[in-house]
Amino acid sequence: MQMASLELANKKVVVIGMGKTGIATAAFLKRRQARVMVTDTADEKDLTVAAAKLKSLGATMAFGSHQSQTFDTADLIILSPGVPHTLPELERARARGVPVMGEIELASRFIQEPIVAITGTNGKTTVTELTGAMLKGSGLSTFVGGNIGTPLIEYVDRPTKAHAIVIEVSSFQLDTIETFRPHVAVVLNITADHLDRYPNETAYAQSKARIFMNQRSDDIAVLNNRDPMVHSISRTIQAQKFYFESDNHENLPVAHNRLAVAWPAGQQTVFDLSDFKLQGRHNRENAAAASLAALAVGGQALGIQQVLNKFRGLPHRLEHIATVNDVGYFNDSKATNVGAVIRALENFTQPVILILGGRNKGIVFDDLTKPVCRNTKKIIAIGEARKEIQSVLEPVIAVEAASSMVDAVQRAQRASEPGDIVLLSPACASFDMYASYAQRGEDFRRAVEKLEKDAT
Repeated sequence: MQMASLELANKKVVVIGMGKTGIATAAFLKRRQARVMVTDTADEKDLTVAAAKLKSLGATMAFGSHQSQTFDTADLIILSPGVPHTLPELERARARGVPVMGEIELASRFIQEPIVAITGTNGKTTVTELTGAMLKGSGLSTFVGGNIGTPLIEYVDRPTKAHAIVIEVSSFQLDTIETFRPHVAVVLNITADHLDRYPNETAYAQSKARIFMNQRSDDIAVLNNRDPMVHSISRTIQAQKFYFESDNHENLPVAHNRLAVAWPAGQQTVFDLSDFKLQGRHNRENAAAASLAALAVGGQALGIQQVLNKFRGLPHRLEHIATVNDVGYFNDSKATNVGAVIRALENFTQPVILILGGRNKGIVFDDLTKPVCRNTKKIIAIGEARKEIQSVLEPVIAVEAASSMVDAVQRAQRASEPGDIVLLSPACASFDMYASYAQRGEDFRRAVEKLEKDAT
């Protein structure tokens, strides 16, 4: 049953989470005369801005914990991204027949335009922004959002509709879909992540695989040809499969400067990467995935090429901050899993001092033992995971613990020599020390800028 056919007026809808998505969802529901209750486990004093916005919408609120009575009389429950769908209150609601869904699912039931949904362990945001830019560069009106920037629910009531919708979707969001059907589903890669939430990597991969579950034979799947886990989860899907990879040495002798994508089937479109600013094989893969996704919904080769020439990447993703005394400092704070760190290290042939650590998401650091032996000269460990990092990696490489980001940068500086690289690529969440990976990256930036200032 489509949500659009369900009468929301006077229905009690509980929204979990008072972040940007929760507020946007509450506004959407109030416009349809629903009775909206928004609940969050944070204290009211920490949510004063959100509470003021929700009060102005006429929503009721509950703070501090999820009270069972809040859910007992609900007609519908909507989850914000990141809210576990296995909360006991939600299990009891489902047992009573109460629909429980995420904001992506709710929004998609009111959308007719083709959706390009992008997921994977690493690179989602870059590919989402690249794809959106390629479509806009092709002269097509495009909405870009989802798990980044603007919640999808905000698109629904916009008076002007887009040619296509490009959204980043996380495994958490895919856990709560029911009818969500992207016309183009992009899966970039799958490596161990969020194992504090999933029992194992297979369960995490199966969560990603849900992106295909409602696709039909006239839909499209854009898939990483190099990733065995992506091959595994897409083996039996209904959609047409289009594969990408960063290098094709048989057809393209100068693979790092050219990008060939097979679109449509049997035909090859070649793009020039000589002016592409993003470093590394993984970013060539990102460019290939975005190009295929854009072509699938009407993107033009000229518009795609223009974006490849000028796209400069996003903050906190292998972002060069400064070179101080011939030592390069790079901010890769968005690297919150081991796979992302390995990809970051592949970009450098110079000796690397690696700043690693934060809050572990259930992953093991053993997979870093070989990559760090290649060209990493020292690890500076920070945050809650620093003792675990020392325990696992000290047998193969020197590890120093730091008490703060400033301390870590100073230790890295003392360990460096001209020609070295200092890389913040944490492999962990930021929430032990910071509100977000962006805040962590900005703290690194400030510490490096102080070094630069002191050096002049």
